[in-house]
Amino acid sequence: QAPLAESGGGSVQTGGSLRLSCAAALPVDFKTFCLAWFRQTPGSQREAVATIDQTGSARYRESVKGRFTISRDNAKNSVYLEMNNLKPEDAGTYYCTASNALYSGYCYTVGDQEPPPPGMYWGQGTPVSVSS
Repeated sequence: QAPLAESGGGSVQTGGSLRLSCAAALPVDFKTFCLAWFRQTPGSQREAVATIDQTGSARYRESVKGRFTISRDNAKNSVYLEMNNLKPEDAGTYYCTASNALYSGYCYTVGDQEPPPPGMYWGQGTPVSVSS
């Protein structure tokens, strides 16, 4: 089983909504991890869209504030990204990640270096397209 597995991507029109899910099978307790959603478009580096730490404190990239919501369910070992009012520039492949002090040496948060340092767990990605 992959450490992280995303689902929920798809194609929507501008203004539409999607809910991404990420199921985790990590080597230690899920609740110890900081979780993040990154996105990537061809030719660009991966950028952090939203992060949520062990306490549930969330941070967002400026361009998605007020439209995206990250949440976690520790009982289900899952993290979610609710995306509303989608714009064409939101399109890309979305990846969920997990980091913590034990395995990564850090807890990744929006605003930290991009691309992120090595050491995080990454999912395989789920594609999102937004048509105008």
